[in-house]
Formats: sequence, structure tokens, C-alpha cells
Amino acid sequence: MNTMGAKSHFSLMSLCLALLLCGCATSKINWAERVGRYTFDQAVVELGPPDKQARLQDGTVVAEWLTRPSRNRLYTSAGWYPYWHGWGFPTYVETYSPEGWLRLVFGPDGQLKEWKTYLR
Repeated sequence: MNTMGAKSHFSLMSLCLALLLCGCATSKINWAERVGRYTFDQAVVELGPPDKQARLQDGTVVAEWLTRPSRNRLYTSAGWYPYWHGWGFPTYVETYSPEGWLRLVFGPDGQLKEWKTYLR
């Protein structure tokens, strides 16, 4: 048996696994840390233009970004029913996941005042 080939194969597989695990580790944004130090312009550069935006009378800007679209899925399968002689009618299962939104509120000075993530 070729032990050199087995060692290089194991090393290659270990490297691929390490790269896969590193690639899947994305850091989440700590919005609480950015309060008072993050501007609307920085948010637009980082997140793109907001999906919804409103300017209040006092100069406060409320902006919302869609972070995760909703999904409707319908699954179907034929099932075997124990007291039914043969295959039954197809069963249908519908799943729904709501939209994920990020709301950032910027004060009249343009600095981030508060933030909120929610599902709709």
C-alpha cells in the first residue's frame, strides 16, 4: 500500500475541510456597538439603499432593509398507510418562513440612534 499517497490524500482532505469551515464562519454585525458611531451614509455603502425609508419632522431618519425574503414551499409525497391496501393519495405539506427586516433609526445628527431586527 502506498502510505505516501494516503498521507497526502488525508492532508488534502483536512485542508479542504478547514477551508470549508473557515468559509462558513461569517461574523454577525454587532449593531449595539455601532450606536452613536455609525452614519446613514455608511449604512447605504455597506447595505445598499434601504427598501423603505421615512424622514420624520424632527429630522430623524427611519430606514428598513430586507435581510431575508419570505419563502413558501409545498412538499408532496405518496405515503403508505398501514390499514389501507396499497398506496394512498399524495399528502401535501406547506411551509412558510416570514421576511426578515433590519430597522435602523438615525438621529437628526445622522448618527445611529437605535436598531431592531424583526420578522414580518
